Amino acid sequence: MVIYFWAVVHDRPTSWACEIENWDACSVPIRLPNQSTVSRRLRTTQIEQMIESIFQSFTLHTLLPQYLCIDGKPLVISDHSRDPDAQNGWAGFGFAKGYKLHAIWGKGPIPVCFSVTSLNVGEAKVARDLIKQIQHPAYIVGDKQYDSNPLHEAARAQNCQLIAEQKNRSGRLAAKRKHSPNRIKCFEILKTTKGKRLLKYRDRIERHFGKLTCHGAGLGPLPAWVRTIQRVQMWVKAKLIINAIHTIYNKNKTMNALA
Repeated sequence: MVIYFWAVVHDRPTSWACEIENWDACSVPIRLPNQSTVSRRLRTTQIEQMIESIFQSFTLHTLLPQYLCIDGKPLVISDHSRDPDAQNGWAGFGFAKGYKLHAIWGKGPIPVCFSVTSLNVGEAKVARDLIKQIQHPAYIVGDKQYDSNPLHEAARAQNCQLIAEQKNRSGRLAAKRKHSPNRIKCFEILKTTKGKRLLKYRDRIERHFGKLTCHGAGLGPLPAWVRTIQRVQMWVKAKLIINAIHTIYNKNKTMNALA
């Protein structure tokens, strides 16, 4: 697993990390396996569980936030790729091919929960499964694509309140259909000063995504060797862990400088 993270940090394939000349003298393992051995071990349940336990270790030490934000980040690849799992979908600037990172983020250095899907899977559909993982009362803030009765009901079931900008620009909910009580409550909250402040809170996830991509070991465009959903999911989870370590290190460095 150390070899895999060394490759991910440097945006290189595992075959690169299996070459001793690509390691610092103080960090090289006692013995480097060959690339086929590393690839085989990465497909085992044991390695998957180890990476998941590292991910969860960051969330366990994070205070339960009262406010959460939800959004998706496209992970675009070339249109000529033959990746069978990558699909065409909306990527913010138009249609593209690839995957998407869906995340619910609080104040911590790592998402409360996340999912990676092909780009054609709607964010509202994935959001329903993500919301079910929230185990404490909270406001969940998203943009207008999350404004739907099923999502409001999913949030209500978790004792949460979804705050999403209304799809209907008329300022009224459709009278000919039954609405979730939480959607009606959201509609009333958005009329208040608190509701306007909550909508601005959604910008926080843009900053999280920005920090995730703005440093050398961050989540940039998917490399050519990161293809198929399983590899993409593992790569993204590793990048999230690396970003959390980077965030905590910089925070501690700043605090020590001010001390």
